[in-house]
Amino acid sequence: MRNPVTMSRDHVQSAPSGSAEAAYLELLARDASAEAYEQPVLLARAEGGPAGRLAALERAKLLALRVRAELEGRRRREAELSALFETAHDLAGLRDLDAVLQAIVQRARSLLGTDVAYLTLNDPARGDTYMRVTEGSVSARFQQLRLGMGEGLGGLVAQTTRPYVTDDYFKDARFQHTLTIDAGVRDEGLIAILGVPLMLGPHVIGVLFAADRRARVFEREQIALLGSFAALAAAALDTANLLTETRAALAGLERANEIIRDRSAVIERASDVHDRLAELVLRGGGVHDVAAAVSEVLDGTVEFSEADAAPAEPLEASRAEGHAVRHGSDWIAAVAAGGELLGALALRGHPGLDPVDQRTLERAAMVTSLLLLARRSAAEAEQRVRGELLDDLLDARDRDPRLLRDRAARLHADLDATHVVLAARLDGPAADADEEAAARRRLWSAASHLAATRHGLAAARDGGTVLLLPLTGDDTATDLARHTARHLGTAVHQPVTIGASAPVTDLAAHPETIAAAYAEGRRCLDALHLLGRTGDGAAAEDFGFLGLLLAGERDIAGFVDRTIGPVVSYDERRGTELLHTLDTYFACGMSPARTKEALHVHVNTVAQRLERVGRLLGEDWQTPAHALEIQLALRLHRLAAPDRR
Repeated sequence: MRNPVTMSRDHVQSAPSGSAEAAYLELLARDASAEAYEQPVLLARAEGGPAGRLAALERAKLLALRVRAELEGRRRREAELSALFETAHDLAGLRDLDAVLQAIVQRARSLLGTDVAYLTLNDPARGDTYMRVTEGSVSARFQQLRLGMGEGLGGLVAQTTRPYVTDDYFKDARFQHTLTIDAGVRDEGLIAILGVPLMLGPHVIGVLFAADRRARVFEREQIALLGSFAALAAAALDTANLLTETRAALAGLERANEIIRDRSAVIERASDVHDRLAELVLRGGGVHDVAAAVSEVLDGTVEFSEADAAPAEPLEASRAEGHAVRHGSDWIAAVAAGGELLGALALRGHPGLDPVDQRTLERAAMVTSLLLLARRSAAEAEQRVRGELLDDLLDARDRDPRLLRDRAARLHADLDATHVVLAARLDGPAADADEEAAARRRLWSAASHLAATRHGLAAARDGGTVLLLPLTGDDTATDLARHTARHLGTAVHQPVTIGASAPVTDLAAHPETIAAAYAEGRRCLDALHLLGRTGDGAAAEDFGFLGLLLAGERDIAGFVDRTIGPVVSYDERRGTELLHTLDTYFACGMSPARTKEALHVHVNTVAQRLERVGRLLGEDWQTPAHALEIQLALRLHRLAAPDRR
C-alpha cells in the first residue's frame, strides 16, 4: 500500500514545476475530499521546504478549502432549489394529495440526510394530531401515533409557531412528554429531531419533522430548507382543500341542476295529468280511466279498489291525514267524500315518490271521488226510475203497452222477454231500527245495481226488495234465485233469501201477471223461512205440493199447471187421453199390464202413451217424489173438474 505522502508527491509532481499551489487546483477540479487538501503541506514539510514556501501552501490550502466549501454550498443550494422547484411543479399539477405530501417528505429526508422524515396534521373533529405521512420509519406504532394538542415536540412547535430542534429528545424538558409519544419515538429509535410548523395564514395545521437515530446538530440552512418544504406542504394542503371545496360546489351545482330538471319534469307531468283529468271529467270518463291516465303520467301502475278491498290501516291513515301514505312498496290515497270512504287509489311498486307526484296521486283520488259521487247520483236517479216503473207494473196502474215498452226501453229493459219475479228479504239480527233501515237501503241499492247490469228492474217493497230479471240461456228460475241470493248476500255482507216465481212473459200487454208472480215469489220466500233455508234461493217448482202446505195462500191451479199442465194441454190440443191413462196407471200400482186391462187397450198402446207422458213431464216423472206430486196434481185436477173422467 502506498504512503499518503508519496501519493501527494505524485500529485504535486504532476503539477507544473515551481507551482505546488497548482496541486490545490487539481484537487478542486477532482472534487477531492477535505482530507486530501492537507497532503501538499505535509509533503512540503517532509521535504524540508523553506518556511515561506510552507506559509504560502497554508494560505493556498485555506483558499482552496474556502472555494471547495463555496462550491459545495452552491451545489447543495442548487439541489435544494431543484427539489423545491420539482415540489412546486408537483403542487402546480396536483392530482393526488397523498403523492405530493409523500414526495415532500422524501425530498426533505434526502436533502437533510436524515434517517426519518414525517408530517403530522391536526384533526379538529377529534381534537388531536395524527401521523399523515412517514418516510424511513420502521415502527408500526410510530406510524400510527395520535398526539393530543400541545403534546410532544410538535405541540411546542404548534404553540409557538416556530421551528424547534432537540439534539436529544428524551433529555429535552422544554416540551410535554407522554408515555404514548415517548413509546413511539423509542420504538423508532429517534434521538435528534427538527420540527417546523405548517402554516395556513396565522393558523398551524400540522408539523413537518426530520429526525436522526443519533445525536446531531441541525444547521440554520437545513432548518430553513425544511421550513420551505413545510410551506409547500401547507400550500399543497390548501390547494387540495380548495379543489375539494370546488368539486363539492360543482357537485352541489350539478345536483341542483338535476333537481331543477327533475322538478321541471315533475311539474310538467303534474300539468299533463291535470289536463288529462280535466278532459276525462268533461267527456264523462270513469274511475278506471282516471287510474289509467295517472299510471301513464307517474310511470307506474295505478289501480282503483273498493273500500272493503283496500288495506284498512293505510286507507284510514290516508283519510285522516288527507294525503297519500306509503304502504310497503306502494302508495295508498283514500278516495273519500264527506268522511265516507268510497275506495282507494294505489300506486304499485313505487317505494320512493316525489312530493309533486304524491300530490298528483292525491289530486287523482279527489277527481275519482267526484266521479264516484256523480255516478252514485246518476245511479240513484236511475234506481228511482226503475223502481217507479216496477211499482207501476206491480200495481197495474199504467196499462198502455206501448208506453210501458218505451219506459222500459229507456232503461234498457225488454218487457217482451221472459222474466222471473224475485222477492228478496234480509236475514240476520239488527241492532236497532236505524241499522235495519240502513241494511234495507243497502239491499235495495245492491238489487238496483244488479237489475241495471242485467237489464231488469228493482224496487223496495213490503220490507224487502222485488226484482224483475230476464231469464237468459239455459238458466231456470231456481238457478236465477240462487245466483241472486249469493250475489246480494256478498254485496250487503248479510244473508239474503230469495223466492222466485215461475217464468212470466208478455209483461207489457199483461202487467197484472207480474203482481201474481210477485205473490208466488213471496210464498216461496215464506216457505224457505219455514224450512230454515235462510240465505238461499228457490222457485215454486222446487217445492212441489209442499209449497201448498207451507205457503200462507194455496195456489192450487198454479201447482196443477206446473206439475201436469203439459199433459193437460196436449190432450186438449190433440184430443188424446194421456191424462186418463196416467191416472189409471197410478191407480193400477204403476203396472202396465193391469193398466191395459183397465183401459181395454193393447199393452203397446199403454207403453206409447206413457212414453209420450215421459217426454212431456221429464224422464224422472216416475221417481217417488215426482210421482207423488203428479198423483196429487191429478187428484186436485179431478176435484177442480168433477165432470171430467
